[in-house]
Amino acid sequence: MTSPRAALGVSLVLAASLFFGVCGPFGKVVIQAGLTPIQVTWLRICGVGLLALAVAAVPLVRTLRGGTRLPWGALALFGLTAIAAVQAFYFIAVERLPVGIALLLEFMGPIVVAAWVRFVRRTVLPRSAVIGVLLSIVGLCIVVEVWSGLRLDAVGLIAGSAAAACQATYFLSGEKLTARVDVRVLLAVGFAVGAAVLAPLAAPWALDWAALSSQVVLGGIATTGWVSVSALVLCTAAAYGLGLSGLRFVSAPVAGGIGYAEVVIASLAAWALLGEALTVPQIVGGLVVIAGVFTAQRAVSAKRSDAEEAEAAAVTKV
Repeated sequence: MTSPRAALGVSLVLAASLFFGVCGPFGKVVIQAGLTPIQVTWLRICGVGLLALAVAAVPLVRTLRGGTRLPWGALALFGLTAIAAVQAFYFIAVERLPVGIALLLEFMGPIVVAAWVRFVRRTVLPRSAVIGVLLSIVGLCIVVEVWSGLRLDAVGLIAGSAAAACQATYFLSGEKLTARVDVRVLLAVGFAVGAAVLAPLAAPWALDWAALSSQVVLGGIATTGWVSVSALVLCTAAAYGLGLSGLRFVSAPVAGGIGYAEVVIASLAAWALLGEALTVPQIVGGLVVIAGVFTAQRAVSAKRSDAEEAEAAAVTKV
């Protein structure tokens, strides 16, 4: 039986996947309006950073006044890797590889997480967590249709692999930092670092701000680029806040496996908001990903059962 805390963790990670998944269409229409992908990403990070700084002001001041020492180095590293670098490397991969392959490489992050926990931390993982992650990888391969338009590029492969490593740090570092730092403070520092790191690449001084006032269409409804960027910022803030909060209750490998739901949600959001058709393989692959997510979350129940058995055995011995 899953404990209330574990069930809350699974729910938070799933909710984060939902918000991450719907971000794509909001960003895509702004890119189509004339901004580059890296500029849209920078606007996204800056917007979330401003929100996070406002929300974190009180707990940050309280923490500093209380004499608590924050792990500034770890916080900066989180912002550099889990927020800025993962997106920068992904865009480099997209420029040199088919989008599906780049996405597949980035979402190898949970595999990196599982390997790190197993061989570096020497922690035995629940079988369902490993099976769930592998099953989701297979489903993702089908969703992105890796067999179509395949071409390889060394720099693209390296960038995609680097994106996977950075995605893994989101789960691994997030799991540790949320146990030591208020999630609001973690987001504020992380996004501030991310915005500063990406600024030279985004070149905001050359950004076509007029493009944000142009008309864009989402789900058949005409709106502006500013509205779309605002929705992108709010969804991203919710996604990171919920995801990091969920990591307080479930392990990084389990959260990584559940996070594959983002791919399915992104495809559905693109269909609903942009009218992008779903192919039969994508639908089948989505079902496989969902099966993997369900299998991965069962690891929470398995871990709980093992703990309860060990506790019962200890009581019996006494």
